[in-house]
Amino acid sequence: MIHITSLDDGLETFKALGSDTRIQILNILLENEQMSMNQLATELNISNGALTGHIKKLEECGLINISNESAGHGNQKMCSVTQDRIIVDIKKPIDYKNVFETEIKVGQFSRHQVWPTCGIATSESVIGEFDDIRYFNHPDRFTANILWFTKGYVEYTIPNLIPSNQRITQLSISAELSSEAPGIDNNWPSDISFYINDTKIGMWTSPGDFGDVHGMFTPQWWPQNWNQYGLLKLLVINDYGTYIDGLKISDVSTLSLHLDYSSDIHLRLAVENDSEHVGGITLYGKSFGNRSDESCRGNDRGEYVGRCYCTAPLSCHRRTGIGLSV
Repeated sequence: MIHITSLDDGLETFKALGSDTRIQILNILLENEQMSMNQLATELNISNGALTGHIKKLEECGLINISNESAGHGNQKMCSVTQDRIIVDIKKPIDYKNVFETEIKVGQFSRHQVWPTCGIATSESVIGEFDDIRYFNHPDRFTANILWFTKGYVEYTIPNLIPSNQRITQLSISAELSSEAPGIDNNWPSDISFYINDTKIGMWTSPGDFGDVHGMFTPQWWPQNWNQYGLLKLLVINDYGTYIDGLKISDVSTLSLHLDYSSDIHLRLAVENDSEHVGGITLYGKSFGNRSDESCRGNDRGEYVGRCYCTAPLSCHRRTGIGLSV
């Protein structure tokens, strides 16, 4: 998902989409999942040189990914779409003087209850053994960059740093998520539920556990038949309800949650045993998946996967950021 927070910020993306040929390229890649440059040029009946310019514009906007794969006597460039949707905010952007930002690490959960298949890993190695829930308590979990389980939950404490006597008017949470299948399976739905302070605020069905291509930032030592990447999801709770990627999923609001400067805030991600699709969850952090980008992490090091924003009224005049990472 690409989240464009103002029309000016989205100008390059709009230009990239303002071409019939580039729209054709995206449609062809969506139908075929992945194609080489030569195959695309043949399908479009244009030269490789002409295609290169179109591909460059789409890649610069983060709409497609280019990877090199060995083929016969050399390498060929393979193209695939990396986004599932584009959200554009037309209204005036949030006044960031009144936004308090926190970033939470994958392994920094405060509570958990998980069932195999499951595991947890850093960018360098798996922590402990697969399918052994004891390693979710291992001290090295605080450096974890990916975790997965079939059912259960992980819960994170979000630091509440807004000034005294202020009310939280919006809570925005972003994370890269997918299902957890035995091996990998792009068609493996899973109902992932979200809770704030034990109140269920909504549910999203992950379409699969993606492994058709290597994750853009997934380490090279990570086997191809393991979870590779997820989908970037933006969860927003405001005074009007709860939204995921701009679509309303419940009437639970910041008003009904009674969130203010004194509130403890606990975020739970769960796959419940009585769901229609019990297909697990994978949570991607630093060094895994496709989202090292500024659009979800806010720095140029690709350091964070998850961000939490607390928005207070206009009387707040400072911004507090804590680097934690999901």
